Order: sequence, then structure tokens, then C-alpha cells
Amino acid sequence: MEEKVSIIVPVYNAEKYIRETIDCVKAQTYENWELVLVEDGSTDESLCILETVERQDGRIRVIRQENGGAAKARNHGLSKAAGRFVAYLDADDLWSPDKLEKQLAFMAKKEAAFSFTGYEFADEKGKGTGKIVRVPEELCYKEALKNTTIFTSTVIFDTKRLAKEKLFMPMIKSEDTALWFKILREGVTAYGLNENLVRYRRPAKSLSSNKLEAVRRIWRLYRKAEGLSLWYSFYNFCFWAVRAVKRRI
Repeated sequence: MEEKVSIIVPVYNAEKYIRETIDCVKAQTYENWELVLVEDGSTDESLCILETVERQDGRIRVIRQENGGAAKARNHGLSKAAGRFVAYLDADDLWSPDKLEKQLAFMAKKEAAFSFTGYEFADEKGKGTGKIVRVPEELCYKEALKNTTIFTSTVIFDTKRLAKEKLFMPMIKSEDTALWFKILREGVTAYGLNENLVRYRRPAKSLSSNKLEAVRRIWRLYRKAEGLSLWYSFYNFCFWAVRAVKRRI
């Protein structure tokens, strides 16, 4: 019997993309899933769209909260999740139809508690750009510090192998990466399925300010969240910077 997957999607002002994201879940070849849509105080028509799809499919649940950000929304969704497996999907990203089926089979083969996949950058319309991010077969804590290749919309956890309470994201910036670090620091290995099963939508607008913010965030994670020394932070940062550039060119 197929085990249930809880797919958690934080939704904030996503009226432009959320229907397509929901459709990619409904198109999955693995059908035992629940879609937990956490409405994070949107000011557009997102809530109206979510309420409509909730009425149309019993596997879809909408949870409402005042605006608190993605980490709070994911944690709220996690607290309501009923599945053995927990998967994350952002409101503007897209999955291949066989994403769940392939990744769960991969996890069973590896006996993995934590897995992630390759992905492709996409334009604003969700069309792949051809820039595909390849991922390593395994990632431990020390390697993850140098290679933040784990993308949120590719991740699945098995709560029979990793307690659900360990999956709540810290309320800090780059909360997803902070969670990966925390789990891996405890000795868990993340297993990478090196197949392009996700499209990461990136609008065509300039990303210079986002790049600068990404630099600030990873540095804060090294120094404050992980408590790394100045030298060790700089060592890991150099690897991170090179890999971050390679993923985007």
C-alpha cells in the first residue's frame, strides 16, 4: 500500500502561479498525497483560488494564518500534516509528473530519511531555460556547508526515519538552509537523486539585490546559526560562492 505524502505549500500573493503549481501536484503519477496549502495573509486573489480548488479535490486542504512568512507557514503546515512523507513545494515552482514516484522509490532503495533532486531554472512562464542543476549522490554536514545545492521544492523527508518534530524550520532568514544544516549536523545523510524533476521559476527582473542578500544570509548562517569560526566561515564561503555562480551561469 502506498504511504501518504504531505505536500506543504506556503502561499502569499501567488495568484499568478498557484493554479499551475496545484495542477502539477494533481498530475502526479503517485496519487496518495495530501496538498496542504498555507494561506499566509495574501492581499490578492490567492485565497479565493485556494478555496475553489479545496472544494474540487478532497486531498487538498487550505490553512489560513496572518502573514508571518514562509518559515511560519511551512511549520504551520507541518503541524497539520498527516502523511508519513513530508515534501515542500513553493507556490510558483513546478514538479515533473513522476517526481514523487521516482523520488520515493529512490528513498526506499537508499533507506533515506532526507532526499533531494536536481532541478532546472525556469522563466516567469515556467518554461525551462536549459540550465539544470546537478546534485551529488550524498551530502553530509561538512559538504553541505560548502555546497548549498539543496533546493526547497526538491526535498522530501521520511518521518519514520526522522522524527517530525525535527523538521520545524527555525525562524531566521534562509530558514530552509538552516534546517538542512541542523539535520545534517546531527549525523543524517541527505541523498541526492540526480534527475531534473523540478522547475525553479525565476522572474526576468534583475537579481542583483537578491544576490547581495544571499551573501549576507549565508554569512549569518555560518557565523551565528552554526557558530563557525571566522576562518572556517570564510573557507566554506569561498566554495559556496564558486558553486552559486556556476549554478546560475
